[in-house]
Amino acid sequence: MKHSVTSFCGLLFILIFQATGLAQEEKKPITLEDIFKNRKFASKGIAGMQSLRDGVHYCQLKKDSLNYYDYETGNFAGTLVTSRQLIPADDTLPLPLAGFEFSEDENLMLFAKDEEPIYRRSSKAWYYVYNRKTGTLTPVSDKGKQRLANFSPDGSKIAFVRDNDLFIKDLTIGLMNMGGKQTSDRSGIEYRITNDGKQNEIINGATDWVYEEEFEFSKAFCWSPDGSKIAFYRFDENKVREYQLTYYGELYPDQYKYKYPKAGELNSVVGIKIFDLKTHSVIDVDLGKEQDIYIPRIKWTQDPGTLAFYRMNRHQNTLDLILVEASSGKTRVIYHETNPYYIEINDHLTFLKNDRGFLLTSEKDGYRHIYHFDSSGKEICQITQGKWEVTDFYGVDEEHGLVYYASAENVPMDRDVYVVNLDGSGKRKLSKKPGTNSAAFNATYSCYIQKWSDINTPPVYTLNSADGKEIRMLQDNARLRETLESYQFSRAEFVKIPASEGTELNGVVLKPFHFDPKKKYPVLFTIYGGPGSQTVLNAWGTFSAWNQLCAQNGIVVVSVDNRGTGGSGEAFKKCTYLQLGKYETLDQVDAAKYFGSLDYVDGKRIGMWGWSFGGYLTLSCLTRGADYFSFGIAVAPVTNWKYYDNIYTERFMRTPAENNSGYEDNSPVNHAAAFKGKLLMIHGMADDNVHPQNSYDMFTALVAAGKNFDSEFYPNSNHGIYTGKNTSFHLYRRMTDYILKNL
Repeated sequence: MKHSVTSFCGLLFILIFQATGLAQEEKKPITLEDIFKNRKFASKGIAGMQSLRDGVHYCQLKKDSLNYYDYETGNFAGTLVTSRQLIPADDTLPLPLAGFEFSEDENLMLFAKDEEPIYRRSSKAWYYVYNRKTGTLTPVSDKGKQRLANFSPDGSKIAFVRDNDLFIKDLTIGLMNMGGKQTSDRSGIEYRITNDGKQNEIINGATDWVYEEEFEFSKAFCWSPDGSKIAFYRFDENKVREYQLTYYGELYPDQYKYKYPKAGELNSVVGIKIFDLKTHSVIDVDLGKEQDIYIPRIKWTQDPGTLAFYRMNRHQNTLDLILVEASSGKTRVIYHETNPYYIEINDHLTFLKNDRGFLLTSEKDGYRHIYHFDSSGKEICQITQGKWEVTDFYGVDEEHGLVYYASAENVPMDRDVYVVNLDGSGKRKLSKKPGTNSAAFNATYSCYIQKWSDINTPPVYTLNSADGKEIRMLQDNARLRETLESYQFSRAEFVKIPASEGTELNGVVLKPFHFDPKKKYPVLFTIYGGPGSQTVLNAWGTFSAWNQLCAQNGIVVVSVDNRGTGGSGEAFKKCTYLQLGKYETLDQVDAAKYFGSLDYVDGKRIGMWGWSFGGYLTLSCLTRGADYFSFGIAVAPVTNWKYYDNIYTERFMRTPAENNSGYEDNSPVNHAAAFKGKLLMIHGMADDNVHPQNSYDMFTALVAAGKNFDSEFYPNSNHGIYTGKNTSFHLYRRMTDYILKNL
């Protein structure tokens, strides 16, 4: 049978068209199993690259050994310890290699076994010391699990917390007597510094729940630079009210009680003490006459006889930096700052050597910047300045007088790495690409590991010299990029959104993979929106693989940074003061109006989902913004700020007694009658952070208003809802099904 040229060309066109269509269709769909079980879209990092003191080498975990390598070449230089060397005498299994700590001279290494989490940043474990010179492995204590074990500066001792008391283990004597008779006098193997620790009453050397959560630390003690003293916190929790969580699994549930100070309620009475290891005496630090205060940080200066601490009032709008004479406990204020709203605490305070003063960051000119003060507290200079935020402080190369930091100087969505001279001159940008850049410097500031990504590109890790030049590639995630190319991943786009009162908001949009501008799509807002946060970032992970799965199923996914979020200066961030939730909701409603006006959006199908503050904002938008949002999923939401802890809540709202209308007007519970649409509420029943009480209250209000809604509870799960087999997968499957069915 013969074919004409015309018919042959037609057949060829059809075959080419079909092949092209087939190539397009070969893009694979994203599945929940791929995300949560197969982990196909997880990026690789370079976890565990820890600088050694010489700055030339770094150590890293490799299978069953901790090795060290040359920074510049990556060549193997030696082994620190292997798993075979970390088998305790009473066990057959080696200690976990991850999460170790070095002594100052890097001869001793501290490892943990059978670690048990307590709260977000706290845990207890059996600790062991490995001596690299002798090859010996010694338990820190056999009298019960320890917390926060930490070497003294000379490595001769370890301090730790057990049963709310602070202890010291003398390693020198312990190693000398290993295998023989051990001494039992007070200055021997193990001795306690405090004796009054008691669950839910007194804590020594560790923080209470609210300090751990909101001031973001749990180790509440620190060695002086010469190791002769230990400064530590003492929390008296006796007057703090208890909250109770129920854990299921046994025949009768277990009731766990802990101290949780809610907004307006009494706090722990905090004391700072200094223990002298030579005299075994304890000095009380003079914190001032007022007891209803916060001590968010303590830190030794370069002088082993001088401790420093921050003191804040309860409103958190005044901050003092105070020096302590360690031998007497006498104090003097060297820095004082006030703010009409609130002051945020960070770890940027740095005392310089050779009496060259100290550095700290402040928002006192309307943007977070770095300042240099002399030892008396007199300002020498403002090192950085401009209408942009310093977002991270990496430290000071004192030998060369250089300060390293990250900022949002370009745009609020980007992060760049900079260096500047100590006097504020010679500022240079070290990062080269737009997007999100960060740096992890070695011990001598001669090089750093740079992490870069943008919203559509997985992280790339390089080793760079201190002047920003790339030395070598560490991890480019090329395999993940290839994987993404074979799946239905959409590219995200940034947008500007007009809002009320002349405000312009930053947003980002993820359209369906097979987007057709002639169609009408539903919109799903993914939101957090809390004070100082940002979800609109030019960084990988801004939209998760799960967001991509939603987009793949025909949903436009968006995120918008409302007023109150970070990266844009103090006025934008703190305008929500005393009205937490009001302007955030107004801005998200304006964003819904904006997207609802677009040709490709179905304005009747706009939803929102969020976790924690994002869950709160979701409920607020579905009540006060019910005319614009018809769907929502609220995970672990706050529903009335009077139920949340006082450090966080009062920072932005003051107390309920001072600001009752701010609390009541901005509680979704009080607007439940306005709700309409579809709502799924989810909570972990053992959430120690945002208590399930919040959701229960919202349920009661919705029922009273005659509203229908859906709910999902996870027994024994905390705020992260990951406790138990298959929990995370079940959670996201539940949310996915709910979105696809109702939006």
